[in-house]
Amino acid sequence: MKYMYFNIVAMLLASQSVYAQVDNGDFELWNENTPTGWSTIDSGLSVSASSEQITTGTTSAKIIVNTGTQSNTDFLQSVSVLKGHTYDFTASIYHTEGKIKARLYVDGYRDYSVPTKTNQWQNISYSYTATTSKNIVVGVRFYDQSGFDGSEVVYLDNFQPTNTATIPTTPTEKCSNTMATLTLVTDSYASETSWVLKSSASDVVFSGSGYTNDTTNTKAMCLVDGDYIFEISDSYGDGICCTSGNGSFSVIANNEALFSGGQFQKIKSVSFKIGDTSPTLPPEPPVLGSYYKQAEGLTGYPLKTALYNIIRHHNGQGYSRIWDLLKVADIDTIYEKDGSILDMYSENPGANDNINFTKVTDQCGQYKQEGGCYNREHSFPKSWFGGKVEPMNSDGHHLFATDGFVNSKRSNWPFGEVGNATYTSSNGSKVGSTRTDLGYSGTVFEPIDEFKGDFARAYFYMATRYENEIANWEGNSSSANAVLNGTNTSVFEPWLLNMLKRWHQNDPVSQKEITRNKAVFDFQENRNPFVDHPEFVNLIWGL
Repeated sequence: MKYMYFNIVAMLLASQSVYAQVDNGDFELWNENTPTGWSTIDSGLSVSASSEQITTGTTSAKIIVNTGTQSNTDFLQSVSVLKGHTYDFTASIYHTEGKIKARLYVDGYRDYSVPTKTNQWQNISYSYTATTSKNIVVGVRFYDQSGFDGSEVVYLDNFQPTNTATIPTTPTEKCSNTMATLTLVTDSYASETSWVLKSSASDVVFSGSGYTNDTTNTKAMCLVDGDYIFEISDSYGDGICCTSGNGSFSVIANNEALFSGGQFQKIKSVSFKIGDTSPTLPPEPPVLGSYYKQAEGLTGYPLKTALYNIIRHHNGQGYSRIWDLLKVADIDTIYEKDGSILDMYSENPGANDNINFTKVTDQCGQYKQEGGCYNREHSFPKSWFGGKVEPMNSDGHHLFATDGFVNSKRSNWPFGEVGNATYTSSNGSKVGSTRTDLGYSGTVFEPIDEFKGDFARAYFYMATRYENEIANWEGNSSSANAVLNGTNTSVFEPWLLNMLKRWHQNDPVSQKEITRNKAVFDFQENRNPFVDHPEFVNLIWGL
């Protein structure tokens, strides 16, 4: 699948407010056909001011997407975010034909628009909490869909927060105590969401419900010093992120973020104090809390070794039983939700799949082309660890259902980023020579952006689970030598480690991975720590 970028880099001004300022995010200021503040527009996009479709003000950005030109196009500004502050980004998208899809980018790939919702405005949103003060990239990436005729108009407006829009930077209520502000971004089923704030005596101080889908809502709360419990509920039991949208919640006081979140099930509780703004988080769920107890308080390679000792005693089931795992762990409940095999080498996240496999029935088997059958892919090739050696050969955390033909094209080439493709699958996965700036020269296989983080976390798992022997694998094949550095600490050559960390950051843990992690745990009785705790990657290998 060909895709195009429309990346926007915005300088988030360092003010006393936690609101970042996207320059001219409402596209009211123009110099001929260039919106003020958006300084670089490449040839892949044609942009002009338009009053045909608007959400606020008098103009929006009319964008003609043309994938006949080079894919990478940018709007650029100077940008920064402040550590501990939460920024709620929202962009309004208007599709005219439904053959182009937009994806929000906020320091990584986030939610998609729904291209079939044509001739109406829709929002794509993400609430971002900065863990460090740094520059970040925000914006929108456009993907062409089946039926795209080479040119399509999409309107962009109201990219918030912007310094030319009216933003409620301070509460209007007079408060002689501490003013705290709740920001709640709803998902696509807002009627399921409600919240209460209780005092230490369990009295309800504030509450909220009855919200509108996919909206940002704020509540100013004047609080006396003391202990509080914030409880947010989802009546359906799937939280507000990330099954049906990218909902989130956060509370700030005294210009400091007290807590934030979005992923939970039925209910999420957070205890905190006013007067001492250090949040007191509840203990983790019993299974995960006890599971990772040995790793508490550790960083660097000691943390990695602690995780190795936690996950190393898994109950390998043998390679023949991997078929039983795949018919449970790799079922599409996320995209088409049709119960077919979810194959990351042919799955098209934004449109109907060209390839569909029925579990068990379409197991390989023989194949002559893509779509013939699915097999058991060692994402970490078995030749790298010496062949059919257990327990690596049947470790479900790096074995995935994939198209047999595409898998044969991948062979045992390293994962990488392709500069010149010699083969492209139906969903855009590629085989070819590396980009010149990757730090490695050779043939690589590049999965699509949607699944790069999945594979990166599988590799971090392998580096940790087999810490006791992976230092000896470097010489098993030329490809193993290209990716492994002969240690049991950093494990990977610098070019690959840097790329895997980037993939991990740009493609965060998804509900698909969370569900799969549980299925593999049920199968072999160990977990992938980097799905449960993505922060472990930075704590071990650094930013």
